[in-house]
Amino acid sequence: MDDAETARSGGSAAGLRDRLGAELFARVAGPDGPAVRQRIHGRPGPRWFGPERPIRTVHGDAAMFVGGLRALLLQSLHPLAMAAVAAHSGFRSDPWGRLQRTSTFLAVTTFGTAEDAQDAVDRVRAVHARISGTTASGQSYRAADPHLLGWVHAAEVDSFLRAHQAFGAAPLDPAGCDGYLADTAHVASALGVADPPRDRDQLAARLRAYGPELDATAQARDTARFLLLHPPLPLAARPAYTALAGAAVSLLPRESRRLLGLPSVPLLEPAVVRPAGRAVVRLIRWAMAGPPPPEQQPL
Repeated sequence: MDDAETARSGGSAAGLRDRLGAELFARVAGPDGPAVRQRIHGRPGPRWFGPERPIRTVHGDAAMFVGGLRALLLQSLHPLAMAAVAAHSGFRSDPWGRLQRTSTFLAVTTFGTAEDAQDAVDRVRAVHARISGTTASGQSYRAADPHLLGWVHAAEVDSFLRAHQAFGAAPLDPAGCDGYLADTAHVASALGVADPPRDRDQLAARLRAYGPELDATAQARDTARFLLLHPPLPLAARPAYTALAGAAVSLLPRESRRLLGLPSVPLLEPAVVRPAGRAVVRLIRWAMAGPPPPEQQPL
């Protein structure tokens, strides 16, 4: 291959990377993404977490795509949390909007200024204060209930950390894993979680404590079918999404998979699905690492 062919090949690869990165950014960040990203990373001021903190390593890696799916599936197993999401989140009618709001909150609290992080927390707490209701079985719930918030947080950080350790570019050592949980506990406390877990032992104990409360309601199983079988994606993106979804399911506890009606078949076993998941995560990481214009870089 001569120099001109090499240049054309490299330019084609870079162009593909930039287009894919821009498309992913638009999906995850939404129409206000460029301005939000500039504020998060460009505004001067103290941060909750310095560049050396584990939370930045985990939340800045493409493995979060797997962790986010796993978190949604696991969180759905608490009937009160699932009822609140089904009635108030709009995840079915506006799934991309919900993803964009969640990703922005994570980005702001992880990388933004302390002032912006606190503002984001205050907005979420104000929303939670307005959400309450009753499940189909007659149980009442409040989104601001510290106990319910504790489940959502524990399921989320367990999912993010497990996905990072399995698919992240730089898995954390044991001290780093505990450091990540200590970092996320700071955000959880600000959101109203009572005594969030600060290391792996505390997290494992907290998840065990919630075990008797978990059950797969019809809403939970319907959510699993929506997330795994009917995602709002074009056909061309389905194979990659299927690999990410399989990777997320492979990280779930067997009991959680049983409750959700996800069969324990060879196609869902880690040895089968995780290589495909790693390949897609690497592809996302490659696309997000490209040099698109500053206003189109990932959050």
